Amino acid sequence: MINPERLTTFINSMDPGNESWLDELEQQALGDEVPIIRKDTQSLLRFLMTLQRPVNILEVGCAVGFSALLMARYSGADCKITTIEKYEKRIPVAKANFEAYDTGHKITLLEGDATDILRTLSPGYDFIFMDAAKGQYINFLSDALRILTPGGLLVSDNVLQDGDIVESRFAVTRRNRTIHARMREYLYTLKHHPLLETVILSVGDGMTLSVRLNDENSR
Repeated sequence: MINPERLTTFINSMDPGNESWLDELEQQALGDEVPIIRKDTQSLLRFLMTLQRPVNILEVGCAVGFSALLMARYSGADCKITTIEKYEKRIPVAKANFEAYDTGHKITLLEGDATDILRTLSPGYDFIFMDAAKGQYINFLSDALRILTPGGLLVSDNVLQDGDIVESRFAVTRRNRTIHARMREYLYTLKHHPLLETVILSVGDGMTLSVRLNDENSR
């Protein structure tokens, strides 16, 4: 049987990596104990930027701006990225990073609770990256689908919760049971929603890729 950790290490060893300034931002974030996307997740995002060439990206959960800057670097010159963050201590760090590294002026930071901000956004996003509070994904979904264009891609990170998602709710710690239940609900909804075609991947801490179908082509 293949050891999953060894396999991930092997796959990551093949990765050419990012530009040096992104690697430095990653190390700084890890040193400050700020959660950012894992190596294999970074690789998948770079691939999706190249494959889909999105022009209007929404990121739900900015942190210090690492993912937004990675997408900005590997997307086309005409791409615009809107990112949402409510944690006040991280917002100034993200702004400073954007000032230093967003040379194409692609990124717009919206400050506040994603639940409130999503309601104000208009349709037209062709790529949404969900990487905020895991227990809120299910609450963000209806607005995400409202603003995602047909053919657009909804990417959700950290959906397998370090493997806890497969466990009974009684096998996870009490403080994590609500998140566990909501993530299971979210995954079930993604897989059964008539407007989505979804695949669940074991990349990083688990990711889903969901294509928004046309209304007339819904299941």
